[in-house]
Amino acid sequence: QVQLVESGGGLVQAGGSLKLSCAASGGRASRALMGWFRQTPGKEREFVCAENPIGATTLYADSVKGRFTFLRDNTNLTFYLQMNSLKPKDTAIYYCAARSGRYYADRSDSYDYWGQGTRVTVSS
Repeated sequence: QVQLVESGGGLVQAGGSLKLSCAASGGRASRALMGWFRQTPGKEREFVCAENPIGATTLYADSVKGRFTFLRDNTNLTFYLQMNSLKPKDTAIYYCAARSGRYYADRSDSYDYWGQGTRVTVSS
């Protein structure tokens, strides 16, 4: 099992920055692959980024590439999403997610565990 608790959302002006945190716990947390997704009302959950164990890299959606950065602190099992140059279209509820496995996944249904979500609002 993996438990995920997010924090760090809020209101920010366009062009600003936010750093989301996701604290993981549970027996499988240290071996889980992490991802971030976001969702707006009436839309499906959208992929943001995910760990790719092959090459120890992170893959990003085109919409956030160059602006968002995934960070992993193995000591504390805490994961971060550093969001810079925010745009109004980044407004959403952001979720961290964890999955078992050895390969990268950008589909939300590939993830087994989810945080409660944290709201990010970017004003113009």
